[in-house]
Amino acid sequence: MNRALFWLIPSIFLLALIAALAGLWPAKGTSYPLTTFRGEEVMINARGLYFWDTLSSAAQMQANDAVTLFLGLPLLAVSFWLAQKNSLRGKLLLTGTLGFILYTYASMCFGTAYNQLFLVYVALFSLSLFAFILSMMSFDLKRLPMHFSEKLPRRWIAGLLFFTAAFLSLAWLGRVAATFTPGAVPALENTTSMFIQALDLGVIVPLCGLSGVLLLRQSAWGYLLASVGLVKFLTLGTAVGLMALNMARVGVPVSPIELIVFPAMALVGVGMTILLLKHIKDQPK
Repeated sequence: MNRALFWLIPSIFLLALIAALAGLWPAKGTSYPLTTFRGEEVMINARGLYFWDTLSSAAQMQANDAVTLFLGLPLLAVSFWLAQKNSLRGKLLLTGTLGFILYTYASMCFGTAYNQLFLVYVALFSLSLFAFILSMMSFDLKRLPMHFSEKLPRRWIAGLLFFTAAFLSLAWLGRVAATFTPGAVPALENTTSMFIQALDLGVIVPLCGLSGVLLLRQSAWGYLLASVGLVKFLTLGTAVGLMALNMARVGVPVSPIELIVFPAMALVGVGMTILLLKHIKDQPK
């Protein structure tokens, strides 16, 4: 393992712990309505760290904080410990978890209303980016396919990746297409653009499609990208599912399709991740 990770991972853990606890810290306040400069009617959260974010955004970010605190950070600690023992499962879990943290704090940097933890978000974005790259570089691609059982359900895993790519494409392109109607008010809440849709359509969708194709071809990169992607979806899918539920809890309108599909995708992702890990051998066949 690259020695730089022994400095990066603890730093990421500590900063993410601070960010998650600060986001979940109880606070009092009364939400109030606001009309944005584009004419969109939103509710400002007006409490806690996410004071200037909308009620919808705050509900999503607090759900993400909870997943980071209770799932992401334990996974980071356990996978880092396993990776130090040269466990392939540990290395894949670590890389996928770093991918989740990278995505999370890239989103926080660009989508969260400015608050006291802005530099913490920037530090987490930077640290997790370089840790993710170093972790990806640690795999021996020539020998990687030999660690996977022939009974690995590659078609099922690829199918989940293709479904994820298709669902995100339809969901987000549909939201973008709605803005093309003359006089339409974009659903941007208190942000300047659709930053989540940009990340998903620009990175996640192509990655899912490419991973699925390469996995079906039994390419080394297919095994690596699909494995890391599944672990990332285990955490991110759980976060998105909890976001939808938390938004519904605070009274924010949520599409019934998103309320059902995202949690369902998270559950399927958990099952596929377990199957994947079950079919890995630390000693190649």
